[in-house]
Amino acid sequence: MKELQPLNENVLLEITEEFTETKTAGGLIIPDTAKETPQMAKVVALGVIENPGVSAGDTVIYKKFSGTEIDFEGKKFLFVPYADLLAKIVETEEI
Repeated sequence: MKELQPLNENVLLEITEEFTETKTAGGLIIPDTAKETPQMAKVVALGVIENPGVSAGDTVIYKKFSGTEIDFEGKKFLFVPYADLLAKIVETEEI
């Protein structure tokens, strides 16, 4: 089994269909060629980062034109510098 492991201060993100919009609010279907790359993804692995604020399994928002996208074993991944992560999405209870 092969696995991707980011080096230095990079983060490996998995881009899944759950974060991509396939229809507009009016119901029009957006073709794959016209879809914009999502800015949300799931953290798969971290490189060597001191006191990271995220861990594997977290969902994060990253800078729009950041990183290097690759296809690996049929899945889409994105390597981004840790500094390009903007936020971690956390579940909170409603008051």
